[in-house]
Amino acid sequence: MGNMKEDLAYDPPCHPRACAIQACLTKNSYQESKCQSQINALYECCNAFYQDRGEDAKTPSCPKYSLLKLKMKQRAQES
Repeated sequence: MGNMKEDLAYDPPCHPRACAIQACLTKNSYQESKCQSQINALYECCNAFYQDRGEDAKTPSCPKYSLLKLKMKQRAQES
């Protein structure tokens, strides 16, 4: 997994982390439970992206800000 600065600077931002999720899902017969660390890493990157560029910023690799916040809150409650 790349470092946060590199992944944020990538075009589109956070794309390497989104790719890591796809690769993980493909390798694990689409069992999302096996790819939690990759999903968390993407959400971390997306969160940093929105903090850096504002809540209205866009990257195809990230869910919209409001959805990201909801998903992160759900994940925090699950763990």
